[in-house]
Amino acid sequence: MNTPLSPAEELALIDGELARLDARRAHLAARRDWLLRLPPIPWPSAPPPPSLPVKDASGRGAQNVLLTLGAVLLSVAALAFTLVSWGSLGIAGRAAVLAVVTVGALVAPLPLLRRGLRSTAESVAALGLLLTVLDAYAVHAVGMSTVDGTAYAAGAAGVLAALWAGYGFASPGLRLPLPVAVAAAQLPLPLAALASAADPVGLGWALLATAALDVVAAMTVPRARAAWPAGAVLGAAALGVGLVESAATPGASAPALLLAAGAALGVAVAWRVPRASAAALAGGLAAVVAVAGPLSPRWDTGWAVPTHLAPALALTLPAAVGAASVPAAVRRGLARAGLGVTAAAALWALASVVPSLAARLRVLGEVWATTTPEVDRPATGAAVAVTLLVTAGAAAAAARLLPARPEPGVLAVVLGWAGLFAAPVLLGFPVAAVLAAQLSVTVAAGALALRPRPGGSGVGIAAAGCALLGAGSVAVGALDGRLATVLVLGALTAAGAAGAAYRPGPGWARSGAAVLAVGWATALAVALCALSDLAVVWWAPPVLAVAAAVVAFGPRWGAVRVPAEAASIAPGVLALALAAPDRPALALALALAGVVCATAAVRADRRRLGWAAWALFVAATWVRLSASGVAWPEAYTLPVTVPALVVGFMRRRRDPAASSWTAYAPGLVATLLPTLIAAWGDPHWQRPLLLGLASLALTLLGARQRLQAPLLLGGATLAAVALHELAPYVVQVVGALPRWLPPALAGLLLLAVGATYERRLRDARRLRAAFGRLG
Repeated sequence: MNTPLSPAEELALIDGELARLDARRAHLAARRDWLLRLPPIPWPSAPPPPSLPVKDASGRGAQNVLLTLGAVLLSVAALAFTLVSWGSLGIAGRAAVLAVVTVGALVAPLPLLRRGLRSTAESVAALGLLLTVLDAYAVHAVGMSTVDGTAYAAGAAGVLAALWAGYGFASPGLRLPLPVAVAAAQLPLPLAALASAADPVGLGWALLATAALDVVAAMTVPRARAAWPAGAVLGAAALGVGLVESAATPGASAPALLLAAGAALGVAVAWRVPRASAAALAGGLAAVVAVAGPLSPRWDTGWAVPTHLAPALALTLPAAVGAASVPAAVRRGLARAGLGVTAAAALWALASVVPSLAARLRVLGEVWATTTPEVDRPATGAAVAVTLLVTAGAAAAAARLLPARPEPGVLAVVLGWAGLFAAPVLLGFPVAAVLAAQLSVTVAAGALALRPRPGGSGVGIAAAGCALLGAGSVAVGALDGRLATVLVLGALTAAGAAGAAYRPGPGWARSGAAVLAVGWATALAVALCALSDLAVVWWAPPVLAVAAAVVAFGPRWGAVRVPAEAASIAPGVLALALAAPDRPALALALALAGVVCATAAVRADRRRLGWAAWALFVAATWVRLSASGVAWPEAYTLPVTVPALVVGFMRRRRDPAASSWTAYAPGLVATLLPTLIAAWGDPHWQRPLLLGLASLALTLLGARQRLQAPLLLGGATLAAVALHELAPYVVQVVGALPRWLPPALAGLLLLAVGATYERRLRDARRLRAAFGRLG
């Protein structure tokens, strides 16, 4: 650095300044130490800094608002001048004003861009583009008023689109001209078609051609991204026109050509753009209708659906075989188009089948009537059947090509079953042929469900569901005739039994077949009884024969014995319900049910059914005594009780570990319960007295010998007899008491129990332990 002082003078000056700074630092440090040694004093807090005004609008936002407002005001002024003040100028004045203002508005953005004022340039450019529109309107109003407005608009839109595109290329710094040019380019061809009074197909061609130009522009011009959505909208509109015209005029070739061109455009876009599978999807749908449209008959015949189904299935081939030469986007789009049409055809066919099969339920209103209710068959029955079978075949082929996916196999089973099951009805076959065919299809579905599969069971579950639904439908349809009912129910029973006995089959399928076999056998027994002259109450023994057969052949059922025996409960309950209105028939049914349970209890793993057999035998005895009008049941129960008690006593001597319930409960209950029931309805005092004495003795004996069964049964009977004898007096006493006294007594009882709750629990545990030590 250069200074006017010599080095020695400058060094002395610096040393002096440093000395003064050191002295000032020492003074401030000493002052700080003194302040820290002072006692704490509440010093006033420093005042907050003054708040600055908040700026709720950025500079760029304010600039945009001002520029937009200015452009809008200028546009309004230009409109007012053109529409209102135009007539006050001559021809030369009009041309000069329009030319000067338009050229100025279009040229002004260029120097603004060079100075970096991009937003201002965009606003002025927008004004210039609007002025060109006003120029076009002014030209038509002054010099070309005789030209058709729509035709002139088409030409003006084309010219403006070209001018705006050229202006955008000439000024690459402006973003607005090219998108506006793309928007204007959508109008010339459609407006020209409207001006020439073209038919809908002609309008569709105009829309499609415009969409094609949009695609070319979007692919070749990097800044023309706005052409993609415009082309998608116009292309979809063109395809919509083609689809509507093809559906309205089957067999016409003009819509087919339009759709074929649209299909080619969609596939071409998907071929060039990897993510444009939606374009291939639209092209695939258009291709299906383009191929099937000229060959399609009228829609009311139903054959239009299979006609469209064939090319739809062909579209899925590139995706199915995985052609490497076809881009992935094209494969996905075409496959989705084909699958969509196939799914729509399958849904249409299924919707047509359901009413025909549901009409079979009318048979339930007139079972075994002399007339057969008519089945509503659609006029498109054959086409529906063909559609179902074709879609089922396609799903089966897809299942083979895609073995890891269970969905195609499930669809193949469902659609194939629906087609084969409904075809006889849809084609108007005789009733016998319909039942035979549907029964065969049902059995085939059941066999498919029983087929062992190393992989998933989705196909098996679908087949089982179809078999179950088909069996129910066939059974309902067979109710129209007696012989048909017997034959169909017999065949279903045999098929279920065969499925249960098919050991290689899956366990769940065999169990279901066993349950269904028992159910169909029960229905068969009811049908055979209805064919006979037996009264309904005497249908119980044949129905019980089904349960007896299940028990008799139980060991042969193997792994499905448990579900089969569980299902046999249903015919047993049904038999008792049928015999319930008649007491002699009910007694016989109870006895037979007891025999069935006793037979099952012979096996070591079914010993507990002995209790059910005993209860059924006792109930049969009581019902039989009641039906015979016996006034003294003890004459019939005591001869059973005494030997039963002797047998129990002998068993306890041989096996001291045997429970008193097993040894003595059956014999005691055989007499105590019927006598107690008779005592409750006996107006005399002898039976209650004798029963009370016997139960008292039994209770004391059980307490002395420490046996649970005599103690509890005797005590319960004694309490019931006492309650029976005291009931009239209790009613009288309660009626004489004030109404407030029972709630008060109940409240006092609750308070007492709550106060000694813990001690009561301890006493209850001791009582339970003592009772558990009894025999």
